[in-house]
Amino acid sequence: MQNTILATSKLCKTFSTGGVQQHVLKNLDMEIYEGDFTVIMGSSGAGKSTLMYALAGMDKPTLGQVIFAGRDLSGYSNDKLAVFRRDHCGFVFQQMYLLDNMSIIDNIMASGLLVNKNRKAVAAKAKELLQQFNIDENTWRKFPAQVSGGEAQRTAIARALINNPQIVFADEPTGALNSANGAAVLDALTAVNQSGQSVVMVTHDLKSALRGNRIIYLRDGGICGECKLEAYSGDNTERRTQVNNFLADMGW
Repeated sequence: MQNTILATSKLCKTFSTGGVQQHVLKNLDMEIYEGDFTVIMGSSGAGKSTLMYALAGMDKPTLGQVIFAGRDLSGYSNDKLAVFRRDHCGFVFQQMYLLDNMSIIDNIMASGLLVNKNRKAVAAKAKELLQQFNIDENTWRKFPAQVSGGEAQRTAIARALINNPQIVFADEPTGALNSANGAAVLDALTAVNQSGQSVVMVTHDLKSALRGNRIIYLRDGGICGECKLEAYSGDNTERRTQVNNFLADMGW
């Protein structure tokens, strides 16, 4: 039986725009299991990113609970949530948010030094991650503007892992990349998961969705379907057919 690393109970998120209430998440109950590669999909406006931000403690729900490894985040202050995210979560976004005036390796180390003041140990971990994600040593001292989109995004994944988070959140990580760079980033996230790391990824892309072993589909702020898959071992006809059929049933 799998352990639950993250759960929600009656999760609601409401935004007010021009005096009009928009209910983005509606009494949503879900569980994320340790070691899974969970994919969250749905049409535009379904609440995918809002859900991920709530799960990661980046945004407070209007009502309901988010329970992360036994901790109820609902009552945490903003400062306590920031410390929690730093110590327990890793983040990969469509926009890499790398610091332009710092080298590739220094971008990774900057995050590590927030937690571990041993610069030598942080540097060793950063180099290990850069090698793991096939970023050439000649690139390490370059600035983000001097490397490819794929290298920058793989750097962002390395940065997300520098503090050994319990879970990695990825929001449309291939959305701004061409197919070759996107595939390299998906390979990196798959390797992260296969090493035992829990991954939650929001995407609208079929190729990205195929990497998960569980797909949760949102509609109108709630879960309307779920697809369970074997652990990813390659894109094949059977897997693609299973996911395509599921998404067709969901009206994707």
